[in-house]
Amino acid sequence: MQPILQVDTLYGGYIPGKPVLHDITFSVRPGEMIGLIGLNGAGKSTTIKHILGLLHPQKGNVRINGLTLKDNPLAYRSAYAYVPESPELYEELTIREHLELSAMAYGLTKDVFKARSEALLGEFQMKDKLNSFSNHLSKGMKQKVMIMNAFLIEPSLYIIDEPFLGLDPLAIRSLLDLMVQMKRRGASFLISSHILSTIEKYCDRYIVLHRGHIVAYGDLDEIRLQTQLPGASLDDLFYNLVQGEGGTP
Repeated sequence: MQPILQVDTLYGGYIPGKPVLHDITFSVRPGEMIGLIGLNGAGKSTTIKHILGLLHPQKGNVRINGLTLKDNPLAYRSAYAYVPESPELYEELTIREHLELSAMAYGLTKDVFKARSEALLGEFQMKDKLNSFSNHLSKGMKQKVMIMNAFLIEPSLYIIDEPFLGLDPLAIRSLLDLMVQMKRRGASFLISSHILSTIEKYCDRYIVLHRGHIVAYGDLDEIRLQTQLPGASLDDLFYNLVQGEGGTP
């Protein structure tokens, strides 16, 4: 089965010839949820920026549905949805207009747009805010708008950076339920989060980044085997990898 996302021997960063990512290789299969974890500065955001096409690899390549960004920019970018850590909205647009803009950009029919948007607005309790401008919203509400726009288009791949920041408990549960629902339909997820206890319950495999290197990669049992810590939680495994001997690339 061809991976939705394939990252091969990726070296990259912000300054040519001075990579901060070193030999990053992993894949995300259809219907799989991958947790991308690491300390601040480990290279998580840099990895995501290379996947999004905001940074170009100094070596190696990134493919979504078998295509690199150079192969077909439109097909590459339309295959994923990205939810950033800090919500970024247009101040002059209402929530309704944000959703309509996404629907037009991705070619949704009116009927599909109506059904999906009404379901999402109800799920995140935002129907009464539909005509509100983004600068009148709290950070948590702005984050809900970003999430609704991502799930509205139902792409092959969801890239979500710190999805739970700013969300109330009901919104967190709604997001997790939606992720599970879309995963069952075959969608893939790459999730960067520091809330290890939550992603341990939902992710199939994990990538542990440290100082720009992958220091562990696999499901929970595989990482337990790598660290020789049978039965350990993801939190304990992570601590061992970045604080113990496993933390030195």
